[in-house]
Amino acid sequence: MRRILKWLVVGAVVVIALGVAAWYFVLKSDPAPRAAIKVTPTVAATATALDGPWTVKPGNPDNFVGYRVTEKLLANVTQTTATGRTHNVTASMKIDGTTVSDVNVTADLRDLKSDKDFRDGRLHEQGLESNKFPEAKFVLTSPITLNAVPKVGDTVKTQATGDFTLHGVTKSVTISLEGRWDGNQVQVVGNLPIAFSDYGITAPTSTFVASMDDHGEMELQLFFVKG
Repeated sequence: MRRILKWLVVGAVVVIALGVAAWYFVLKSDPAPRAAIKVTPTVAATATALDGPWTVKPGNPDNFVGYRVTEKLLANVTQTTATGRTHNVTASMKIDGTTVSDVNVTADLRDLKSDKDFRDGRLHEQGLESNKFPEAKFVLTSPITLNAVPKVGDTVKTQATGDFTLHGVTKSVTISLEGRWDGNQVQVVGNLPIAFSDYGITAPTSTFVASMDDHGEMELQLFFVKG
């Protein structure tokens, strides 16, 4: 009996060790840092240079729209934060003094990349189902009114209310934003908490992931250029 118990204990230790090793080397994620304003060198510019149309086009790796969600692994014993981002983003807006209008942001979710290929692959057919619903989109429905005309180098905090489309469902949302004009470009970062059920999203399943939170966060970081 003691011998059997001994081997059971040894077996349990081996299973746990293998499980921890699998989590660390295969499942453990390396989440990307949160979207944040990057302090870039400022250039001399007048306030009137800020007025006009601004755009974001694919090709700049600093531009992204992405997700942040908690995954629970190994029978919910451990958890990790998963992040995925697409740099395939287009956007536009107009600035007139203290008013920001005509904001449109579109992201191609088929290009979402995380640190795990198996996670990226599943999101094409499960969860976001990006093969079926390839785009996420935000359209401003109420102009943003700033307290003052931004000065070069200042960081401005505001909120944007508009229609957000995800997984084929459109809802009115308010996104918290930070912006900074360096004289050449306007940087905008923001985040939006998302309940999956609001957009008809069922969390993807995996033999590696025991469960996933029923909510997550959408993040964006955009560098607008004039024109």
